[in-house]
Amino acid sequence: MSQLHVVCPHCHTTNRVREADLEHAPDCGSCHEALFTAHPVNLSATAFERHITRSDLPVLVDFWAPRCGPCRMMAPAFEQAATTLGPRVQLVKVNTDEAQGLGARLNIRSIPTIALFVGGREVARQAGAMGASDIVKWTRAQLVRATTAV
Repeated sequence: MSQLHVVCPHCHTTNRVREADLEHAPDCGSCHEALFTAHPVNLSATAFERHITRSDLPVLVDFWAPRCGPCRMMAPAFEQAATTLGPRVQLVKVNTDEAQGLGARLNIRSIPTIALFVGGREVARQAGAMGASDIVKWTRAQLVRATTAV
């Protein structure tokens, strides 16, 4: 039975979870909160690094800013996509106004931009607002592409 590393959205502790238990609402071993909330998690630059580098699950990131109209329009769609893609994909949000260094390092030039990270590296990126079904389709297609390229 395979075990996965999953980073807690609340305390950012790395947990070992049996793959078969992902669908059964596992809790964090440290803070005892739910590991999967069916909602995107807002991350700082430091927490982002921890989630990207320590999670065995794919991480879909919405790079956004509160001043951005298209970002605010896409927020409900990203929230809805989290209910469909979770718990097999972690959805997180990074405010590029608060994490400017991270945005610059990752060369985020327009917002909203979604990026998919697998195994600690970026495998795909898409700029522009999208609807929930498009986010889900795009993510699933990129995951297939990323797993067949290995």
